[in-house]
Amino acid sequence: MQPEVHNQLSAIRRSRGLGAAQLALRAGVSRQTIYAIEAGSFIPNTEVALKLARELEVSVEELFSLSAAKPEAAGSLPAELLSARAVSKGQPVRVCQIGERLVAIPVYASPAYLPEADGVISKSGRTRGTAELVVFSGEPRSQKHLVLAGCDPAIGLLSRIVEKLSGVEPVSAAASSKLALQWLKEGKVHIAGSHLRDPESGEFNLPYLHSEFPEEDFAVVTFARWEEGFVTAAGNPKGIKLAADLAGKSVRFVNRELGSGSRALADRLLAAAGIPAKRVSGYDRLAYGHLAAAYAVLAGEADCCLATRSAAQAFGLHFVPLQSERYDFVMRRSTMETPAVQSFLDALQRASLRRRLEVLAGYDTAQTGAVLA
Repeated sequence: MQPEVHNQLSAIRRSRGLGAAQLALRAGVSRQTIYAIEAGSFIPNTEVALKLARELEVSVEELFSLSAAKPEAAGSLPAELLSARAVSKGQPVRVCQIGERLVAIPVYASPAYLPEADGVISKSGRTRGTAELVVFSGEPRSQKHLVLAGCDPAIGLLSRIVEKLSGVEPVSAAASSKLALQWLKEGKVHIAGSHLRDPESGEFNLPYLHSEFPEEDFAVVTFARWEEGFVTAAGNPKGIKLAADLAGKSVRFVNRELGSGSRALADRLLAAAGIPAKRVSGYDRLAYGHLAAAYAVLAGEADCCLATRSAAQAFGLHFVPLQSERYDFVMRRSTMETPAVQSFLDALQRASLRRRLEVLAGYDTAQTGAVLA
């Protein structure tokens, strides 16, 4: 177990005759952040702690202290596993606390480096969708993690800004739009990303949410608009431009999992072209995420996939645009006022983020941060 952080913020603030709103204004944080720190549900980063100490004319040590660390329990730690695909013993994971739930999120190595991880899977759990973990440094502190499920390739750009501004670390769980929303409903993640198109209206996400989750009080905030299309090797050597080209004998396709917006787009394009799925070589081969699909093309394991322009740009691949899509973040309204989610939403308004999304990912940020529902 990690030592607990105790604070005397409320007592010292009151002894100075300061209200929470006054101290928040002086320290450059929200009133909700002050209350969360005093309640012990949020631990501030170094910058905020120093500002609070300066305004209250005390040392940081007078404001915050550590309890003695408890010895860690022997054996493994049970957790719910957030993964769309099977994982095996030794799989590195990030470990996060969401309410009473402990969740494990698999992370994967890139060709250049090993992933950051909090532990590894030691064995399958007693029930489906669970696992036993060996963690590196005791149980995680829930207030430092914000769990986000989805498939957006540019979420790392947003995550780094959120962590820099607030000390809250967004942890991404790879998932199709439908799976991300299901995890949100089940309380396994804080935020779900989605780009599900309604075939009748052409609108994204809102019709699906109203149809599938009518009883849930979800808020919807736009991340950005992106382009999705065919991703091929540089120069497009197979000349792939239309869905009909996927049925060529020499074309190897890599598909996305059921429930993803990309899979729905592929099926719609093939149906409109009158091409049965069995005529597409590689239709049943799956890649979990836009970047994973694009990397299969880069590695020469496939000739084409459906992914975002940002995924193609990341690997220097050719891109054939097919449609513009809106990617939204969905969350429970009850979580919107928490300090972690407020930091996340504040980052969406940063001009520095929008510049990165536009230049590095090719996104349209005109609606970024807009609350749609």
